[in-house]
Amino acid sequence: MEQIKDKMANKCVFLDRDGVINKDYVDYTYTVERFEILEGVIPSLQRLKEKGYLLIVITNQSGIAKGIYDHDDVFKCHDYFDKESGHIIDAYYYSPYHQSTTESLSRKPGSLLFEKAIAKFDIDVHQSFMIGDRERDIIPAVHLQIPTILIEEHPNTPTIAQKKVHSLKEAADWILST
Repeated sequence: MEQIKDKMANKCVFLDRDGVINKDYVDYTYTVERFEILEGVIPSLQRLKEKGYLLIVITNQSGIAKGIYDHDDVFKCHDYFDKESGHIIDAYYYSPYHQSTTESLSRKPGSLLFEKAIAKFDIDVHQSFMIGDRERDIIPAVHLQIPTILIEEHPNTPTIAQKKVHSLKEAADWILST
C-alpha cells in the first residue's frame, strides 16, 4: 500500500492595499500616477517572501460601485505594483462593491475574499497574518482566526488587532521575530 505524505498547508501574509502598500487618498487611489508605494514596502515584502510566506492582497475598491473608476483602473494599479516589486504578490482579491449600492460578503469586513484565497492556496490560518490599516481589515481576519496587525495611522487607535505598528516594515519585523 502506498504511503500518503501529510501535505503542509501554506503560510500567508494577507495585506490590505491602500494605506499598507501605497498611500491612501481620501478620494481614492485609482491611477498609476497617484499610486505612491510607501517607503520600505518592497524590501519588507521581499523579506516575508524569502521566509516562505505567500503574499495576498485583499482590498475594498468601492470607487467602482460609486462610478468613480472601473475595474481596468484597478488592474493598471496592480500591474504597476507588480512591475515595481518584481511580481512579488501571489494574488490580488478586490471587492468592487459599496454598501450604498449593494451589500456583499466580499467587501471587508466580510470574509468571503479571505475564504476564497484560503481555499485556493491551501492556507493555514494559524501560520498566517493579516496586515491592515483599518478595523474593517482586521474584523474578517479575527473571525477566521488569522493573527492580525494594525498599521496605526493615529496614536491610541482602538482595535481588536493583536499588534499595532507604524509601518509595513515594523509588521514584517514582528512577523519574522515570532
